[in-house]
Amino acid sequence: MDSYKHIEHRIGGYLAGRYRRAVEVGIGKNTDVAMMLADAGVLKGCTDIKNADLSPGLNYARDDIFVPDLSRYEGADLIYAIRPAIEMVPPLIGLAQKIGCDMIVYHLGFEVYGDGGEILDCGVLLHRYWRRSEPVKER
Repeated sequence: MDSYKHIEHRIGGYLAGRYRRAVEVGIGKNTDVAMMLADAGVLKGCTDIKNADLSPGLNYARDDIFVPDLSRYEGADLIYAIRPAIEMVPPLIGLAQKIGCDMIVYHLGFEVYGDGGEILDCGVLLHRYWRRSEPVKER
């Protein structure tokens, strides 16, 4: 398995084993993690600021994280982003706070926001920048 797909597989497996309703923000054209979560029955949907022609099973909606439509995220227990632009992290944290869910990011290289949040090691390093008040439950 090449290293790129290894990363996606590790992230998808970790999230699918811990969450029940996840939303990916800034999906772009990299749908591997979202597809894994959809196959596991965990994906609530995915968003991006650009129009995308994705598989209907991904429940895609166009949305701007800087002025999000909260209805796209309500009921989620996780909002996550893979390799987002660093300026997206503060509004992602704010959205997770409003919704009351966890917010996890996989950064490109050694990029981090602020203090890097809580480090989660699933074979690759994830950063949990916001944790909902109730404990995360294993599936």
